[in-house]
Amino acid sequence: MPFNFYAVLVSSLVTLFVGFIWYNPKVFGTIWMKETGMTEEKAQKSNMIKVFGLTIFYSLMLSFLLPVLVIHQFGALGMIGGPEFIATAKPSYAAFIADYGDAFRTFQHGALHGFMTGLFFVLPTTAINSLFEQKSWKYILITSGYWMVSLTIMGAIICGWK
Repeated sequence: MPFNFYAVLVSSLVTLFVGFIWYNPKVFGTIWMKETGMTEEKAQKSNMIKVFGLTIFYSLMLSFLLPVLVIHQFGALGMIGGPEFIATAKPSYAAFIADYGDAFRTFQHGALHGFMTGLFFVLPTTAINSLFEQKSWKYILITSGYWMVSLTIMGAIICGWK
């Protein structure tokens, strides 16, 4: 089961595409700006090369982690110590991969695990920080919703692209 760098690379761009839609003023952009205190003037002062460059970098970080969360076979690979130990693994590993190498390797299954990562990891993390920062529930739901949609699509790409 080789690591699919192309799937990771493509999935890392999802955050940009979803963000362009999600934070559009006709979708949630206007509400998000109100909830964060962002203004058009303040947004125009941003260093967009820095913002988009770091967005891509951090999205790549997420995309490199996602295969472990959305592809079950990485659990078996981890149990033998990683890819460098495949040649010395017990025969049961080879038998498992022969029997289940493509099991649950679908876009739908990856989407499910991506969504679950958003729901059970991102939402609580965002909510905890936002509660202490005295952010509104609108902010929490808009921000967490963006990540749930992004991770759902990212998980689908990574798991389904063989």
